[in-house]
Amino acid sequence: MERRGDNEHKGSRYATACAIVTSMISIIFGYDTGIMSGALLFIKEELRISDTQQELLAGILNICALVGSLLAGRTADYIGRRYTITLASILFMVGSILMGYGPSYAILMLGRCVAGIGVGFALLIAPVYSTEISSTKSRGFLASLPELCIGIGILLGYIVNYLLGKLTLHLGWRLMLGIAAIPSLALALGILTMPESPRWLVMQGHLGKAKKVLLQISNTEEEAKLRFKDIKIAAGINENCTEEIIILPENNHGLEVWKNLLVKPSYSVRWMLIASVGIHFFEHATGIEAVMLYSNRIFKKAGVIDKDKLLLTTIGVGLTKVIFLIIATFLLDKVGRRRLLLTSTGGMICSLAILGFTLTIVDKSHEELLWALILSIVATYVFVAFFNLGLGPITWVYSTEIFPLKLRAQGASIGVAVNRLTNAAISMSFISIYNAITIGGAFFMFAGISVLAWLFFYFCLPETKGMALEEMEMLFSKNSGRNVTRETDSVQNV
Repeated sequence: MERRGDNEHKGSRYATACAIVTSMISIIFGYDTGIMSGALLFIKEELRISDTQQELLAGILNICALVGSLLAGRTADYIGRRYTITLASILFMVGSILMGYGPSYAILMLGRCVAGIGVGFALLIAPVYSTEISSTKSRGFLASLPELCIGIGILLGYIVNYLLGKLTLHLGWRLMLGIAAIPSLALALGILTMPESPRWLVMQGHLGKAKKVLLQISNTEEEAKLRFKDIKIAAGINENCTEEIIILPENNHGLEVWKNLLVKPSYSVRWMLIASVGIHFFEHATGIEAVMLYSNRIFKKAGVIDKDKLLLTTIGVGLTKVIFLIIATFLLDKVGRRRLLLTSTGGMICSLAILGFTLTIVDKSHEELLWALILSIVATYVFVAFFNLGLGPITWVYSTEIFPLKLRAQGASIGVAVNRLTNAAISMSFISIYNAITIGGAFFMFAGISVLAWLFFYFCLPETKGMALEEMEMLFSKNSGRNVTRETDSVQNV
């Protein structure tokens, strides 16, 4: 009996293992975000760069990631999901080597640009691959793993900051940035041992290979047959087709895809695009990048002066992120995307308002206020907790699961491009914003944007928990801004 149970779950365990390996590229990206938070302290000291140069160095990665994400959709459809992940790893490895070498500000910027293109590829393809190999019951868990891995990477970056910050000024920050090249190379080689996405294989007409992969990642042969049938229908192939290889029309890719997405989208695709772009925009417009990248400055403004204490307090931010991402991965398929999203955003509104209030008090006070310092740190941790309980992981799950098969990679790439553009705008302007309206005013602004985000999620995003990928078009064709709440409630009750 035990052997039979093991065999029945063998496919889901294999799919989970593949998703975990794929998601590890996100650890490298998260590490870069975390390490740059502390490395900026040392780079500024050695290279004597201005605040504007710091903003450019921090934000240029996201501008280049925007370019990478737009290229990644077409690349993933052309060479496959697996080779696109390998390409992302190689790009990040080259970028890390250049940053680790870092003899000048110009070389640092070049390294960040190359790494940024790799990040754009990774942010798109890791959740797409995880979504396409997972079953309906585990899709939320597996597709949220890249976001969890980003959190783990950020925490590792914060810890390495603290440890290597004790080395000489010339060596410390270069090691911080350069050592990411080693896991990037290992991952590029490891990805090649994994199977290709069965949905991509069907899109290429390789039905025999797709069927074999589905048998590997499904728990039973019956489940594999059912998934294979649904994928063929979604790809416009006769469900009774038994050929190993077929030739599909060329309009599955390229200009036809962009036409169906942007020029003449159907009603359902238009709503999918609005939902994807909206959730990606609000993920960063609500201020998470300001906290993750400039947490040292926030805590310094609150009253933490010592450099070691600043780095230790920042580690707490990374630890909070990882803990609540782990909780979220197990809740996504049980509680549902929509309920978690609304709870998460509500908590963010409250914590951002409190953070804005305490930082304003500290800014206007001429003496040290211990209660305001403690409340600022607590509010920051609570904000990070609520963000990673819902909005953080759900953004990547939701935007990759809602698009039809033929439009998924390039549809998701538009959302990722908006994500990176918003991220870049915040990371490259936060210092200038708080200099203009005070640091407390900046967080009041983020609280206001979070209110708009909550309203958008409530009226525009239907629940997708428990629905097959091939059913998403039907879900969005039934909903509009007015009746989305009523219909998603009925979905949750099924």
